[in-house]
Amino acid sequence: MPRKPDRLTAMSELIEQAKVTFPLYESDTFVCGTGNNCIGCPKKLMELLDSELSYWEHQVKRGIPPHFDEIRRFGKLCNSVKRGLVRNSLL
Repeated sequence: MPRKPDRLTAMSELIEQAKVTFPLYESDTFVCGTGNNCIGCPKKLMELLDSELSYWEHQVKRGIPPHFDEIRRFGKLCNSVKRGLVRNSLL
């Protein structure tokens, strides 16, 4: 039976998965170009995700483990951002 990862490893894996899933560092990511028909603001969602991602990358590099609730909240944020981008046909 495989062992569960520790909290630092779990957050690191979640960060890497978010980097692969979301177009964070593409040139048109932070531009609002969908006009009046956007459902939620994709630009603001990506800015929020980018700031959380940067914060947790820094914490993991410092060796500060997140609490289980913080891991859950970051995962939930990623899911919410993904839903928002899918609604706006950006993902």
